Amino acid sequence: MNKTQPSTSPVPAASAKSAGLKSARLLNLLGRVAALVAVYLFFVVLTPGTKGFTSDANTQLMLQDIAVVAMAAIGMTLILIAGGIDLSAGSVIALAMITTAYILDLGPADNKLVLQHPVLLPILALLGATAVSALIGLFNGLLITYLRIVPFIITLGTMQMARGLAKLVAGEQNIYPPAEVQDLWISRLLEPAPTVFTWPFLPAGVWLVIVMAILTALFLRYTRLGRHIFAIGSNEKTAVLCGVPVARTKVLVYVIGGFFAGLAGVVFFARLGSIGQPTEAIGYELFVIAAAVIGGTSLLGGRGTILGTMIGALIITILRNGGVKMGWPQYTQEIVMGAVIIVAVAIDNLRNSPGGVIRNLRRIFGGH
Repeated sequence: MNKTQPSTSPVPAASAKSAGLKSARLLNLLGRVAALVAVYLFFVVLTPGTKGFTSDANTQLMLQDIAVVAMAAIGMTLILIAGGIDLSAGSVIALAMITTAYILDLGPADNKLVLQHPVLLPILALLGATAVSALIGLFNGLLITYLRIVPFIITLGTMQMARGLAKLVAGEQNIYPPAEVQDLWISRLLEPAPTVFTWPFLPAGVWLVIVMAILTALFLRYTRLGRHIFAIGSNEKTAVLCGVPVARTKVLVYVIGGFFAGLAGVVFFARLGSIGQPTEAIGYELFVIAAAVIGGTSLLGGRGTILGTMIGALIITILRNGGVKMGWPQYTQEIVMGAVIIVAVAIDNLRNSPGGVIRNLRRIFGGH
């Protein structure tokens, strides 16, 4: 007579763990959505009606600002997930913007090439801007990977180099392409829709961000390279033992980050009314990093989502716009933004410490 043996299968335990992780991710997402709604309602309630915080015009303005930050933040998210950081993002955005303006301004004053080739030149400007930015990313990745210097130091240096290159190309002055450029698609990326309730609802540049965000999220989730990026950020030594091509993957991550900063620079060119300004986008690297961290990407690597980063970009932009509408002095806006970044990083560190946020808060404040 056979006796039924008790099951020792680990499947139920694994299923329970998987369900717990999914629940935690859902709670984290809902928490960020709640934070976004709270920030927006804060300014809706406290901003004087005459300032027009909720007007169509201001909504379109925020969408234009979001497009630049969110586009660069997509690439930054990949870099952070892989355990790196890129402080050169703001300068690379400026360099890409200057490259765009420079190409569109090629030719003698009375016979610009863009007037002869209105289809080809904008395409070349886009390709040139993203290629230059990707090369900066390649430079970062190679130095970080093969010289084994911490990303903070390398990208701090390239931040200055990219800014200097932007000023060199521009001759330390603004570049003004012909007025006809404003009628081309590259200058109309952020042209507002009639209202947010009529097609196309959003500026083309915002749709571009949405498409790139979806593609990048799918890339991270379903491709081998995407899984390698998470593996490197979680534990680089283990990734090496598992056969992950760590060096190549890290270099590619910085190239991708540079590419997205380049796209952000092209969008910024349209945002400024088809002008190249080498001194623009100063400090944008902080907004870009903050968008990713507020969205749940860990500064320690191994964790992050593109959806969370998009929510973080919305929060950052609403804070900046709302502060202006409420009449906050510039120093107040900077203090608030700095505080938000510190809080986001502190929460990230607590979350990564043994015991999670709640247990660590109890320990800090003397609880048990």
